[in-house]
Amino acid sequence: MSANNKQVSATRVIAADAQRIFDVIADPTLHHVIDGSGSVQGAKGESRKLALGDKFSTNMRIVVPYRISNKVVEYAEGRLIAWAHAGGWRWRYELEPITEGADAGSTLVTETFDWSTSKFGSYVEITKSPAKNLKSMESTLARLDAFVENTSSPL
Repeated sequence: MSANNKQVSATRVIAADAQRIFDVIADPTLHHVIDGSGSVQGAKGESRKLALGDKFSTNMRIVVPYRISNKVVEYAEGRLIAWAHAGGWRWRYELEPITEGADAGSTLVTETFDWSTSKFGSYVEITKSPAKNLKSMESTLARLDAFVENTSSPL
């Protein structure tokens, strides 16, 4: 993390095809399943694959329940998806297929909490959200790995 870069990232190699992983991340109804923070409680609406510009809402709970609306602001099919809410910070997933070596056929997955576009950057830092979110992202990637590994049917 740097002052100019205002983001933290967690990375994990997952033994699955990048598109399969992307399809899980791009379905907001699965966010509560893979969320490592325990704050995502579910998504409004039916299972669907998000695309650039799509909006979705999730039920959240951090001390008290609330709903938050998000918009997909970055998108490259099978490789990148990021969404932001009214506060301006982004959650980004980048997927890089591994084609050589012992992990060939796996995917390097990076989740990033980016508050460089936040309207409340000072709040993010005062509440120590970057450090808390880093721990949660590591847990999210572990849950994503387990979900993909243990769900053999196509989504």
